Amino acid sequence: MTFRLTRVFRTETSEIYLVWDDETRVAQADLHYGPDLIHGTVVLERDFTDEEVDGLLKQLDRDVVSSYLQDFERENFFVSVFRGDEILTTSDEDLEGEPDDDGDW
Repeated sequence: MTFRLTRVFRTETSEIYLVWDDETRVAQADLHYGPDLIHGTVVLERDFTDEEVDGLLKQLDRDVVSSYLQDFERENFFVSVFRGDEILTTSDEDLEGEPDDDGDW
């Protein structure tokens, strides 16, 4: 299975990608580039088989890490994979003011 990767944020040393299966967001990958180590955090938003997780990690390495840093002499690509559900997306604008009686902003 091949996933569609959409970069949503990039700095000199990090990137954030949304992972899509057709039109459904299924994961988020945060990648951080250090001098000798690349660290990734992947949060799966649905159940994945072991083969799908392995395929996603290989795709991230091939399509993002290796293509972006072709000559990078890395010692390791270390990845932590979690299963989670999004419970809230918020911004500074959402947090302005006072919470209502229910505690909602």
